[in-house]
Amino acid sequence: MKFSLPRERFLSQLGVAVRGVSTRSAIQTLSGILVSAHEGVVELQATDMELGIRVRIDAPAEREGRALLPGRLLLDVVRSLPGEELSLEARGAEGDVEVASGPASFHLRTLPPEDFPTLPEPGGEVVKLSATAFSETVGRVARAASRDETRPHLTGVLVSASERELRMVATDSYRLSVKETTLEAALDGSIEANVPARALQEVTRIAASAGAEAVGVTTRQNQVVFEVGSVVLSSRLVEGRFPNYRQLLPETYEHELRVDGAELLAVVRRVSLLAQKNAPLRMAFSEGELEVSARTPDVGEARETLPVAFQGEALEIGFNPDFVRDGLEAAGSDDLVLKLISPLRPGLIESGSDGDGFLYLVMPIRLNV
Repeated sequence: MKFSLPRERFLSQLGVAVRGVSTRSAIQTLSGILVSAHEGVVELQATDMELGIRVRIDAPAEREGRALLPGRLLLDVVRSLPGEELSLEARGAEGDVEVASGPASFHLRTLPPEDFPTLPEPGGEVVKLSATAFSETVGRVARAASRDETRPHLTGVLVSASERELRMVATDSYRLSVKETTLEAALDGSIEANVPARALQEVTRIAASAGAEAVGVTTRQNQVVFEVGSVVLSSRLVEGRFPNYRQLLPETYEHELRVDGAELLAVVRRVSLLAQKNAPLRMAFSEGELEVSARTPDVGEARETLPVAFQGEALEIGFNPDFVRDGLEAAGSDDLVLKLISPLRPGLIESGSDGDGFLYLVMPIRLNV
């Protein structure tokens, strides 16, 4: 294998591929990037067995072939090279690959390419989604997915798309985030899959860096394949049944309050500075007023009030401050509706007048008076 191309071009695509490299596996092969050159295309592949990335670069090769190189080391080497042009050449007799640019050259020992897993090929029934709609929807819900690997069915985002609607749902059992996005054009086909949150976030990152207009999605028996420009990202689907999220949403609420989302978010961010060591964020509602407070013994306390159109018997409810902040940030609107029932029932953050299909349910924390 031997090819040459501009260093910056190769570096940008290598930076995408290296995100699929395993950093924890004891299998050395998974720490590598498979570099291949064939039929006028240089391809980079990486996987940690959960997520796989293939990147295609149009570049003619002087000699076709492939080599498996340590991924992180290759990235550091290419990033440090001084010249504008880069060449890679596999040297079979020496068992290494020469990476050269300008006056600098490196010789990197290769890993056994025959042990590298085969990644899924793109193809099949592809559903094309607007990259903007896809990325915005992921950004609104993905942070609510669980990071607890002992409950794998909650580590994913339920992605549904058909006709002119894209819906994503995530929950870690302490909060629930739902975003329904209306698409400009009807889809050819449909999607229903529980996709790892990490895979969706990687796709949005790739789409943003590439300035992509569309994301192609293909679902298979236990895998999903995303196509974004010259990048193909594949991922295992999350095993286990996703909860029926509609059953988690209360049918009625005692209080529905319109609030300025930006103002409330600013207050929550300030007061949360004193909600340390698992201390709750307290929200006390009284006639025409909301007091947000937090107190951590041996650290200090904070409180701030803002006007709200609350009527009726006073109500104080506690929440995880990070969860409330995440919900308000994901809502991304100045016009929000807070829906409350009682101190021991979940609260809901909902989009206001623009009705953009965003819901965020958060469970309360029992307060010690």
